[in-house]
Amino acid sequence: MKIQACRALVTGGASGLGEATVRRILVGGGKAVIFDVSEENGQRLISELGDSVAFIKTDVTKEDEVQAAVDYAVEKMGGINTVVNCAGIGIAEKLVGRKGPHSLSLFSKVISVNLIGTFNVIRLAAEKMVENEVNDLQERGIVINTASVAAFEGQIGQAAYSASKGGIVAMTLPLARELARYGIRVMAIAPGLFHTPMFDSLPVEARDSLGKMVPFPSRLGIPEEYAQLAESIIENTMLNGETIRLDGAIRMQPK
Repeated sequence: MKIQACRALVTGGASGLGEATVRRILVGGGKAVIFDVSEENGQRLISELGDSVAFIKTDVTKEDEVQAAVDYAVEKMGGINTVVNCAGIGIAEKLVGRKGPHSLSLFSKVISVNLIGTFNVIRLAAEKMVENEVNDLQERGIVINTASVAAFEGQIGQAAYSASKGGIVAMTLPLARELARYGIRVMAIAPGLFHTPMFDSLPVEARDSLGKMVPFPSRLGIPEEYAQLAESIIENTMLNGETIRLDGAIRMQPK
């Protein structure tokens, strides 16, 4: 699929990896609707980017909100053929900490947002995408989900986060197999250490130290590099049912 043909919904699209992806799609001539809980960031992007993008405040864990947002995106763009799931949270807690065992509600929250929220968006968007006319490559759509290197090398304190991202990796192939009959591809990107809003609270020295852990290039990844890979996935029809690491060859240590 050519980037200019994209009618995309991007979750978490008001900041970080999602925002960079939205910008990349718009520069390429496509259209996008942002699903995000931050109304302030969403409206900022609308003001900056103009009519090619729209925003709807959406909690991906809420079935009714996602259904309304998907319906809005279909009406706004005349259909959906691209889904990029970047909405997520990152919270660390040890299984047995100084204050007792890992919070069950916190574990549930991370799974709910990162994994169940991603699935919620896919299932409701796919229902619309199967109705698309095929393009000249017999495609009806593409879904790109955001995993993490933590799915493979989770660190101490990342049980919930790693489980949520491991679930995204695990469901990539079965979803790709199921949707293949409709010409809809499903892929996942597993970023390493990227400079997203989650890192903004850290001192510059701490961010630089983390970046030096990456073999090459020895720095934090930038959201535009995620967006560049997303564009490549969108445009390369043979990419399907796989998770691509985007990590500068880093392999995370236990802590």
